[in-house]
Amino acid sequence: MPYVRSSAISRIEWTNGTLSIWFNETGRYDYHGVPERLFHEFLAAGSKGSFYNSYIRDRY
Repeated sequence: MPYVRSSAISRIEWTNGTLSIWFNETGRYDYHGVPERLFHEFLAAGSKGSFYNSYIRDRY
């Protein structure tokens, strides 16, 4: 369960194609069909919120 430094996101987890994101304000959301590669890129991103908005939101 990687905890991350972000003003919007507290934790990111990937299991068998499901990306779970814990948002500070609204809690956990699950995104299905997310490639593991994208999870690792998300973890490495300088801005988790910007990465989420560009590559995950409204796509999964």
